Amino acid sequence: MKTVAASISVLRWAAGRTWLSDDKLTNRFRKWLLWISGEAQPTFRQLEDFARLTHTPIGYFFLSEPPELALPVPDFRTLRDETMMEPSSAQLDTLFICQHRQDWFRDHARIQGMPVHDFAGSVTVSDRPEKVALAIKQVLNLSIAEGQQVSTWTDALRQLIARTEDAGVLVMVSSVGGSNSHRKLDANESRGYFPGGHKGFKKQLSGQ
Repeated sequence: MKTVAASISVLRWAAGRTWLSDDKLTNRFRKWLLWISGEAQPTFRQLEDFARLTHTPIGYFFLSEPPELALPVPDFRTLRDETMMEPSSAQLDTLFICQHRQDWFRDHARIQGMPVHDFAGSVTVSDRPEKVALAIKQVLNLSIAEGQQVSTWTDALRQLIARTEDAGVLVMVSSVGGSNSHRKLDANESRGYFPGGHKGFKKQLSGQ
């Protein structure tokens, strides 16, 4: 069958952002090591299969270099506050889904005449952490006494989510990439996002 000249650097990049090892890929694509060494090329059907596996738009494989895909939100938590060099495809797909839901909720709130909350934009990154913590405590109606009655961290998380939603904030929780249960999100990559202000960021295609 006719082969196609897929970019080696993009092949490596697509494998890396989905954490697929050479061993795993060789089990799926017998000539994977030859593809990335330039000794062989995939057929178009194989490239389509690889694109689906790595959730990468197939057009990317004809670029000379991998595209730069930045996070579409400015605020996120990582393990030990380490800098995220480039998000995985699972993280990006999850973020884009959250943004679509956020857009829907914004329109829904306007149609239903839901009030604008005074706490939105009431603090800045230059404010003292103690001041921000107190403001959050007041908005969510949290108390030390109630917190002491919670027996597990999961119950504490459920309580925090419920109070946050009662305050009118949309909360989205997921452990998988997009809506695919086979694409587990890695907590070492990121543990949470604050998607406020995402309108200023360009949404980019992140795969299938």
